[in-house]
Amino acid sequence: MHVISPKMLRMFWDVHPDARGPLTRWRKRARLAKWKSFDDVRGEYASADQYEELVIFNIGGNKYRLIVAIHYNTGCVYIRHVLTHAEYDRGNWKKE
Repeated sequence: MHVISPKMLRMFWDVHPDARGPLTRWRKRARLAKWKSFDDVRGEYASADQYEELVIFNIGGNKYRLIVAIHYNTGCVYIRHVLTHAEYDRGNWKKE
């Protein structure tokens, strides 16, 4: 899969340095993945959730949330939000 834009990951771990390792590992796994459906994602990430057209990953032992849009037909993963658990719980990301 092609991950767009990893810059958001770097910006997040600049503020939350402990997220760097987990986000880097997620990106490496996503780049090697050949997901064709949400079921494929769930096969690799059992805790992944789907909200409308978005896929939500628990990162760093459930400390952070990574929200992406996966275009299975083109093989692209678009990073929409990287949030702390508290930011995710507020739900503002649903309005954007």
